[in-house]
Amino acid sequence: MDKLWLNFAVALGIGLIIGAERERSKRRDDLGTVAGIRTFAIAALLGAASFVAHLGLHIAALICIMIFISVAYYTNKSNDPGLTTEISLLFTFILGGLTINNISLAASLAILTALLLLTKKRIHGFVLKTVTNTELYEFLMLAAATLIILPIVPNEYLGPFKAINPRNLWLVVIFIMLINALSHLALRLLGQRIGLPIAGFLSGFISSIATVASMGERSKTNPALCMAAVCGATFSSLATILQLAMLLTIVHMQTLFTLKWPLIFAAFSIFTYAAIYAFKIFHQNLHLKARKDEPFSIKTAIWFATMIAIVLIVSAALKVWLGQKGLIIASGIAGIADSHSPSISVATLAAAGTISNLDAVIPILTALSINSISKAIMAFVNGSKQYAMYVTLGLALQISGLWAGWWLLT
Repeated sequence: MDKLWLNFAVALGIGLIIGAERERSKRRDDLGTVAGIRTFAIAALLGAASFVAHLGLHIAALICIMIFISVAYYTNKSNDPGLTTEISLLFTFILGGLTINNISLAASLAILTALLLLTKKRIHGFVLKTVTNTELYEFLMLAAATLIILPIVPNEYLGPFKAINPRNLWLVVIFIMLINALSHLALRLLGQRIGLPIAGFLSGFISSIATVASMGERSKTNPALCMAAVCGATFSSLATILQLAMLLTIVHMQTLFTLKWPLIFAAFSIFTYAAIYAFKIFHQNLHLKARKDEPFSIKTAIWFATMIAIVLIVSAALKVWLGQKGLIIASGIAGIADSHSPSISVATLAAAGTISNLDAVIPILTALSINSISKAIMAFVNGSKQYAMYVTLGLALQISGLWAGWWLLT
């Protein structure tokens, strides 16, 4: 009985909080209401009490609530053509019954419902005024690629040398679209000064080379954003180093300790370079015309995934043909597409005792260096000439810091 009192108290609270929002909303808009705070509170208690009494009684009460709501709606539809209050009342009744079995879930859903009701104007304004038709279409394409196509893509290694995993390649496509979408949203919501740098840094944890490519496209289509794009691309390289350090912490801490100076020097070099451009952007007066460019390009994402597939096949072939002697070459080639995979592979060998920690240094540094060169090439292919030159300079400083740390290590 003590527990039931708590359940009924939460049910009453659910009815009061949703009912209070509906009461204020209807009075504020000067519209007639079919249900106020008392009706919502009673509906929640009715849902809890009928569920405790008997399931059949709960279903009967639900049917009665639906009938009452229908009659009230058709009686007052001239004053309020919406169904929000009616649906909320029905949902409140269901939440009241849910409090008997799952009190925390019912309370959480009630708070979420109240927030959705309270932010009506902001949600409507965002959908109708902020988001364009093109953006809505592109984001729906991203959702379809993630929720519809991804689950049915095979998750096994296929093709020559078993080097291609279709699911992983499709994830690359999704990541590239997501990176572009994030940079697009960051640019619109945060502005050109901080939007692209933040988006670049966060996207670097997904794929730095894809971030460099997407930022390059943005610098080409909108030259005024060149400095911001350079800053975002440079920060993505910093994210690559930080992510590698985190992965090595999980895989083999000793390898990370051996590589600490090369990674510290590289991170400091690229961070300093990115910070300089961030300072320039902050003091730069940009007056951009409103643009409604597409959030991302599906063709670009698929082309990039195809390039990665070719690199993976070549890397796998070298490993098969040359064995451990080709470890450095294979790591370098794999680094064209991604520096993390070959680095983690080498660290795994060191953890297993197959190679020493010092023997793991050169392959990992090679993978990072080749990956930086690959980013520079991608900057020239996808970005403007000015963007490519600035990004390449930063990557050169990163590589220099990387091998300067190795020189200290030796």
